Amino acid sequence: MEHPENSAEYKGLTVNSGVAQPSIVNPYLRRGRYRHRQMSAGDYVEGILKGDVTILGRAVTLVESTNPAHQAVAQEVIEKCLPHAGRSIRVGISGVPGAGKSTSIDVFGIHVLQEYGGKLAVLAIDPSSERSKGSILGDKTRMEKLAVHPDSFIRPSPSAGSLGGVARKTRETIILCEAAGFDKIFVETVGVGQSETACHSMVDFFLLIQLAGTGDELQGIKRGIMEMADGIVINKCDGNNVDKCQLAATQFRNALHLFPAPESGWTPQVLTYSGFYNLGVKEIWDMVYRYMDFVKGNGYFEHRRNEQSKYWMYETINEQLRNSFFQNEQIVSRLAEAEAMVLSGRQTSFVAAKQLLDEYFRLAPVSGGGA
Repeated sequence: MEHPENSAEYKGLTVNSGVAQPSIVNPYLRRGRYRHRQMSAGDYVEGILKGDVTILGRAVTLVESTNPAHQAVAQEVIEKCLPHAGRSIRVGISGVPGAGKSTSIDVFGIHVLQEYGGKLAVLAIDPSSERSKGSILGDKTRMEKLAVHPDSFIRPSPSAGSLGGVARKTRETIILCEAAGFDKIFVETVGVGQSETACHSMVDFFLLIQLAGTGDELQGIKRGIMEMADGIVINKCDGNNVDKCQLAATQFRNALHLFPAPESGWTPQVLTYSGFYNLGVKEIWDMVYRYMDFVKGNGYFEHRRNEQSKYWMYETINEQLRNSFFQNEQIVSRLAEAEAMVLSGRQTSFVAAKQLLDEYFRLAPVSGGGA
């Protein structure tokens, strides 16, 4: 840059030309230095079997991915981990939003680790926004003690629109956690009510957390989620709320008598506790372990595990058929036209759907199912 001050008119005054503007990027930065190396299925399995939670977390991410290449590796990892899985207690924990599920899991987890030892994995399912499709994944922040415990692994996952708020790949994640040596698995669901069937179909004990004073006694005889519960616990039983909790517990016990006997032969129990003050937690886990002894003794434990495996086989078939349908190029090109016909009233929804399905099944043998 030329400076007029350096001309002969200004003798004795000199202005330096300055230095070149340095780059905003560190020239000594080694690009790709911290990039994860590509791992094979064998690497994942080896790390998981050693109990490496970092590799376990990466494997769970792989399982949750919708990338077909990732899915192929994930399925190979799951298949190799399957012989090392199945030796854990799986507990599903559900309840209405605000019932204190995350806070309770923090207290429950510390209790079972102190009293029974072993390792605990918490799969916390966070609701996804229908608008932005994003999730806060903040459950871990309410598990302050468990988050820093050396024998715990907490994995928040988005529900991504899955039935009952249970992430689509949670069951496969359970297999990976069991192979990594976690002998206690907690599955925390969104808590949306009667659609918690998905969680019930992957756990051994289904725990329902309720609150007192949220409705009349008719709420206690609602079908669906109440029939699935192996145990009902009423949270926030402390201070001035004790009498309300005891009354609610009595109403729930009376309601349970109206239901048919569970297939397991176990009579669901209703207990009260305070997760915040850590009151009554021991009684809850005494109930859980009594249940486990009961169902293992009468053979229902193995029967339920087998039924769950069969259920998820059919669920996987349904999911694959759905994906195949919507990934078929010919079908995708026809969807907009069919939608326009329905919206204009020229065709009913059912006729449009049947025509699309008929076309899909006609094309399936040629295109290999559209996958």
